[in-house]
Amino acid sequence: MTDDLAVALSVDALSPRLTGIGRYCLELANRLPAKLGRHNLHYFRGGHWIANPSALLQEGWKPERSAFFRRHYDGWQRRRALTNAVVHAPNYFLPDWADRGVATIHDLSVLLYPETHPLDRVRAFEAQFDKTLRQAKMLITDTETVRQELITMFGIGPDRIQAVTLGAPEISLKPDFVSLGWLGLQNKQYILCVSTFEPRKRIDQLVRAFTRLPLPLRKQFPLILAGAPGWRSEALDELIAEASIDGTVKRIGFVPEASLGALYAGARLFIYPSRYEGFGLPVVEAMAHGVPCLIADTPCLIEVAQGAAKVVDPEDPIGFASAIHEALDDDRWQEDASRAGKAVARGYSWDGCATRMAEVYRAL
Repeated sequence: MTDDLAVALSVDALSPRLTGIGRYCLELANRLPAKLGRHNLHYFRGGHWIANPSALLQEGWKPERSAFFRRHYDGWQRRRALTNAVVHAPNYFLPDWADRGVATIHDLSVLLYPETHPLDRVRAFEAQFDKTLRQAKMLITDTETVRQELITMFGIGPDRIQAVTLGAPEISLKPDFVSLGWLGLQNKQYILCVSTFEPRKRIDQLVRAFTRLPLPLRKQFPLILAGAPGWRSEALDELIAEASIDGTVKRIGFVPEASLGALYAGARLFIYPSRYEGFGLPVVEAMAHGVPCLIADTPCLIEVAQGAAKVVDPEDPIGFASAIHEALDDDRWQEDASRAGKAVARGYSWDGCATRMAEVYRAL
C-alpha cells in the first residue's frame, strides 16, 4: 500500500555495532518503504540526508555530499520532507524543525537511575527531553510498562502515547553452530548473557552468582559474556578477569550479527539480570531461538516474557545461584521453557512493528 504521506526517519542510531535501538531503527528503515512507498520515505542523520541507511553499518562511513538541512533545501522532495513530513525520532530526541513529530521513548532509565549513565547522557536528557515531550504529536514506547511510567511521571495524556512492541528475529534455517568453533564451545553446554557492559545491566551480580556454583558445574556450563563495552565498567572488568582465571567465565566482546544467531541457539540457558529495561530485546531473541531464559524481576522484562521465563532477584546472590543451578539441572523445565519462549517470540514481529508505525504516521 502506498499513499502521499511523507515521512522523515532519523537514522542516527545506526552504526557498525548495533545496539537494541539501532536494531529498531534498522528494521523500520528496511520495512517502512513497503508500507508507505519508497518515494515517501526520507532518512536523515544529524544535518545530512541519507540515501542508503545500510551504508551506516559499514566501518568508516562518511556523510554524503548533500548539504545541511535548510528550510529552503534545494529540490522539491526535500522541501516537502521538511515542511510536510511526519518526522520520527526512533532514539528519543526530535530535531527542532519537526512540526509533526513522533518520538520513541524506549525507557526512562536516565531519569530513574541517573547514576547508571554517563554524565553527558544525563545532561542531554536534562536539556532536550522535556522539549521533545512537549513538541511531539505522538510518543511511542516499546512496552505498556514504560507507557504508564510516562503518564505517571509527566502527566501526559494517554491518547498521546502508544505502546508498539519490537520484533523477534525471523529464523528460517537452523543456525550454523560450527561457525562458533573458534570459541571452543559445545552445543547446549554453556550459559549465555548478551548485553552492553554497564552498571544498569547488573552483569556483576550474574558473575557473583555464577561463581557460587560448584566448580564441576561451572566447567560443564561456562558463562559466556557477549556484548560491547559500555561505561564505568572498571570494577566489572576486574571482577570478570578474576572469575575467568579458571576458564569458566569467558568474555567474548561484541558478536557480529552473522554469528549471533548461532551463539543464541547453542546456549543451554540465557540470563538477563538487568535492573531496568524498556523492552529487553536480547530476551526475545533468545526465546526465538528456543533458549530457556532466566530474567530479573524487572517489570518490562516480566511483561515481555509473558510467563515464559524464570524470574529471579539478582540482588540475592544465593537465590540467584540456586535459580541458575535449578535451571541447568531441570530437563523438564528446559523443554517447557523452550517451547513457551518460542510461542511468545512468535507474537513479536518487526513487520508488525513497522505496520503499526505506519498507522501512527497516517493518523497524524
